[in-house]
Amino acid sequence: MSTQAPTDDQQLSAPGPDLPGVFEASPMAFWLEDYSELYALFQRLRGAGIQDIRPWLQQDRSRLAECASLMRILRVNRQTLRLYEADSQETLLAHLADVLRGDMLDGFLEELDQLWRGRTEFQGLTVNYTLSGRRLDLSLKGVLLPQEQQPWDRVLVSMEDVTELQNLKRRAQDSARDAREFFEQAPVSLWVEDFSAIKRLFNELRERGVSDFRTFLDVHQEFVDRCLQEIRVLDVNDYTLTMFKAPSQADLLARLSDVLHDETHASFAEQLIDLWEGRLFHQKEVQNRTLQGDVLYIHLQLSVFQGCEHDWSKVLVSLTDITARKKAEAYLEYLGQHDVLTQLKNRSFFVDELGRLARKHTPLVAFIALDLNNLKRTNDESGHAAGDDLLRRFGEVLNKAIDRPGQAARIGGDEFMVLLPGLDEAAAQGVLDNIRSLVELNNQYYSGVPLSVSAGLAVSRHHADLEHTMKAADQAMYADKMAYYQTHERRRPTADADGWRQSEDSSGRGDAA
Repeated sequence: MSTQAPTDDQQLSAPGPDLPGVFEASPMAFWLEDYSELYALFQRLRGAGIQDIRPWLQQDRSRLAECASLMRILRVNRQTLRLYEADSQETLLAHLADVLRGDMLDGFLEELDQLWRGRTEFQGLTVNYTLSGRRLDLSLKGVLLPQEQQPWDRVLVSMEDVTELQNLKRRAQDSARDAREFFEQAPVSLWVEDFSAIKRLFNELRERGVSDFRTFLDVHQEFVDRCLQEIRVLDVNDYTLTMFKAPSQADLLARLSDVLHDETHASFAEQLIDLWEGRLFHQKEVQNRTLQGDVLYIHLQLSVFQGCEHDWSKVLVSLTDITARKKAEAYLEYLGQHDVLTQLKNRSFFVDELGRLARKHTPLVAFIALDLNNLKRTNDESGHAAGDDLLRRFGEVLNKAIDRPGQAARIGGDEFMVLLPGLDEAAAQGVLDNIRSLVELNNQYYSGVPLSVSAGLAVSRHHADLEHTMKAADQAMYADKMAYYQTHERRRPTADADGWRQSEDSSGRGDAA
C-alpha cells in the first residue's frame, strides 16, 4: 500500500459535523483508502483480455504485491492506532512494510477476487503485525463508498481483531485435549452441530439428477425449511448463552425458532448452496435475535470438522457479535446522505438521486425550489443559533410534508430542493400548498422569528430535461423571492449567470441581504 500522506481534499469528507467524530470514536478499527489506481489496473487487465483475476495473480505472486502498492491510505482512526500500537498515523504509515507482510497476501487474493467480480463489498480474514511485531489475525470488511472524483477513490475498511479466536482454533487443531477448553473459554458463540441428515438429502438429490441446486431451491423453497429442521445441535458454549441471553442451554434449544430472524431463510439458503458446491468452510453476515427479542448482527463462520467431510456429522459454527460495528457503519452511511441540522437528505444524495432518475429515464419529475427568507438578517440580529433554529424547523416541515418516492434535500445554506417523481403541475402545486400550510402551523407552534419561504415550481416531462427544469424551478423561486423583498421593502438578491442565487453579502449562509 502507498504511504503517501493525503492532501486536504482527500481527507474524509464530512456531510455533517459529527462524521469525523463518529469515524474517530468508533470501537472498530477503520481505514479510509483510495483504490482508484487499482481500479485503473483492473480496467487495463480487462482490456488485455483477462477474464479471471485469480489464476492471473496465482501465476506470479509479485502481482499481488503490485496490486497492494496501488492502494493508498487516506486516513485511519484512533482504534486503528491502538490496535497496531502506533502513536500517530504518520508513524503507522512509515512502518507499513512491517505491518503488511508475509501472510497478508494470502487473504489479499480473496479480496481482489471479490472486487474483480463486481462486488461493492468484500470481506475475509487477513494477517497483519503490530509495530512491536505481534501477529494480528483480522476479520476484514470493506465497502466502496460513493466516488468523489473517480471510481473506487473512497473505500471504507473495518478490521476486527480475531487473534484470540484464531489462536484458540490453532491450538485446538494441535491438541484434542485443548479442544474442550477452547470451546468453553472462546470469546465467541460456538455451536457444534450435526449436518448428516442434510448430507443424506443432498445425496438423494444428486441421485435424482439435480445439478442446478440454486434453481432447485428457487422452485422448492420448502427444502430450505426442511434442512433447517434436520440440523441437530450437539453442544453450545457458555458464551452462546450470554450472547443470546438464555438462562440455560435447554432454554435456548427449546426456543430456537425465536432466535432465527426473518431473513434466516435467505441466508441459510446461501449456506446450503456453499455446501452443495463443496465449500465446507464459509462465512456470512446474518441476523439472529436474543431470547429477549433484541436483533443481533452476526458474522458467521461454518466449517466441517476434519474427518467428518464424508458425512458432515460434526460441524462447527462460530458466531461473532458485530452489532456495534453494524450500528457504527449504519450511522456513517446515514451521515453520508443526510444533513445533520435539518435531518433532510444532503446535496450529495440529491445529485446521486438526480442521476438515478435520469438513468431510469423517468418521464415526469416535479421540482420545488425553496429558500428561507431573512436567514442572514436573523443570523446578524439574533445570532447563528437562531438561524440554525429556523433551518431545523424548516427541516421538520419538509420531513412531514414529503412522502416517498419524493425526496427533500438541503442543497445549500438556506437552499432546499424537493424532487417529486410522477407528479404533474397540479399535484406538485398541492404539495407546495401543503408546505406553506405547514409553515404557518409551525409559526403558530414556535415563538420567536417566524419561518418565511420563497418557492418555485417546474415540471420535467423528459429525462433529458431534468437539469434545465431544476434551473427553471430555481428561477421561479428567485422571482418569488424578489416579490417578497419588494413587498417587504428589502434589497433584492442578485443572481449569478446560470440562475443559481447568491446573497448580496456572500459571507452569510446564502440568504439574500
